[in-house]
Amino acid sequence: MKGKDTRRIDRLGDLIKEEISSLLIRDIKDPRIKMLTVTDVEVSRDIRTAKIFYSVGGDQRTREETQRGLESAVGFIKTAIAHSLTIRRVPDLTFIYDKSLDYGQKIDRILEDLKEE
Repeated sequence: MKGKDTRRIDRLGDLIKEEISSLLIRDIKDPRIKMLTVTDVEVSRDIRTAKIFYSVGGDQRTREETQRGLESAVGFIKTAIAHSLTIRRVPDLTFIYDKSLDYGQKIDRILEDLKEE
């Protein structure tokens, strides 16, 4: 069973995920950031850092462009989170490309190839 602090941190992660997803749709106009999905947010126990996992379609170059766009928008995103959520301190945000979807697609291709043989 999760403790009170763990539930609070998980809830904060969910709120941050919702807010960032909304910002990406509504407010961030950087052309490098498009067709992006926030897949998960992990907030540290001390609430000082948050890892934002995301997926984006396209090739390696597209992923690198998206990463640069997200890194340039961190200040704007933190400010927006501070205004919308009632928390004392907004965690430092780190954006990380979520490779799990690529891995899942690779497994699907392998299974399809095996099925065809």
